[in-house]
Amino acid sequence: MPYLTKSLFLFFCLVVTGECRNHGHRVRRWTGTVETAKHGTETKPPDVTKNRKLKTEQLLKVDDHDFTMRPAFGGPAIPVGVDVQVESLDSISEVDMDFTMTLYLRHYWKDERLTFTSSTNKSMTFDGRLVKKIWVPDVFFVHSKRSFIHDTTTDNIMLRVFPDGHVLYSLRVTVTAACNMDFSRFPLDTQTCSLELESYAYTDEDLMLYWKSGDESLSTDDRISLSQFLIQKFHTTSHLAFYSSTGWYNRLYINFTLRRHIFFFLLQTYFPATLMVMLSWVSFWIDRRAVPARVSLGITTVLTMSTIITGVNASMPRVSYIKAVDIYLWVSFVFVFLSVLEYAAVNYLSTVQDRRERKMRDEIRERARSQSLPCTCGMSQTRTMILDGNYSEADTNSLAGYTSGTMVSEEDAEMPHEVMNEKQTPGEHMVVHLSVSSESTTTKKKGIRALKIIQNTHAIDKYSRMLFPGSYILFNFIYWCSYCIGA
Repeated sequence: MPYLTKSLFLFFCLVVTGECRNHGHRVRRWTGTVETAKHGTETKPPDVTKNRKLKTEQLLKVDDHDFTMRPAFGGPAIPVGVDVQVESLDSISEVDMDFTMTLYLRHYWKDERLTFTSSTNKSMTFDGRLVKKIWVPDVFFVHSKRSFIHDTTTDNIMLRVFPDGHVLYSLRVTVTAACNMDFSRFPLDTQTCSLELESYAYTDEDLMLYWKSGDESLSTDDRISLSQFLIQKFHTTSHLAFYSSTGWYNRLYINFTLRRHIFFFLLQTYFPATLMVMLSWVSFWIDRRAVPARVSLGITTVLTMSTIITGVNASMPRVSYIKAVDIYLWVSFVFVFLSVLEYAAVNYLSTVQDRRERKMRDEIRERARSQSLPCTCGMSQTRTMILDGNYSEADTNSLAGYTSGTMVSEEDAEMPHEVMNEKQTPGEHMVVHLSVSSESTTTKKKGIRALKIIQNTHAIDKYSRMLFPGSYILFNFIYWCSYCIGA
């Protein structure tokens, strides 16, 4: 019994001793924290987001007001300032007559319902989740075809609220809007496009939309550039827009002017068309009897000009008026087509002239046979040699052994004076009248009764060599002076 009592007493003493040690450790940890604070080391500020009383909805009193109505409802119009920063001008489409732009759109207004108490007077920044719970301006893009707010990696929306109730609402938008373009001077044209902003529901009696800092409200990136256009100017304007069923609305305009680069079209359109016209002039120096050469050259230039015109119109809208490039291409096409018609006229007139000369020779022969032939002066035989076709100087030199005189052949003796003059016109037939002795044919020929070369080069080709280039140069001078000076 005394042994059991001693054991219980010892166990009780051990338990009391352990409790005293644990209490001492807790006191030392608390004392260490206090001593650290006394030495001047800052403690971590409390996380206010864990305090239920400091939730955003309670801080901004979102649940205490009806944010479906605009600020100061029933009072004067609320002013909403706007500024825009253009990030990029992505594309200009002539076929669809629109442009695509990426920009940062910022709104500024004051809402007394969003005031809150702040000892540091600092603003609070939120993402797009709070936008759905408060009132924001309902600005939209007039004449827009497509638009969207970027959402990578989250919605690109920022809301900043100041203690006095001022609000900054910013979002990143890409919009494709219509642009009324005038192509009457294309490709020497200058286009002016506008991006228009307007409140969808609130008239000017409820919401006054204005540029926050005038022309300085619009800022652009200096690196913005386009392949076909030179961006000349960005500027802002504002007007009132009237709708017969709803009233007057404030409308803001972002205007920019674009001037087209001409060098691309010079290389792709104007130079090829000019070369095709010059190539068609080569046929004026080709022999008129080379029918395949001249016809194939004319058809090739005509088809090439048709391809150039089709390619230009394929990249343009189907407008009902004439463009500057159409004038140049169609005039060039007319020059090429006229060169083909010129050869058709030359070929026809040459055929008629050859037929007339052949008929005249036949008539002269028949007349000579029906009459008595004059004395051939010892020559027993008279022969006519016709060299028809391409003949060289060697052909004429082969007649050097024959003696020529002023005497004419029997056929020419009976030829009228008018016919003689006709035969003396330029031609490409060489008619040689030879009087050959009936003695041995192996001996050297003793003489020639007459030698006459008639060479006929058609006058239309001669005139075309000067008329076509001169007319085309004059057209180019008038064309470029008219459009370049106007630009």
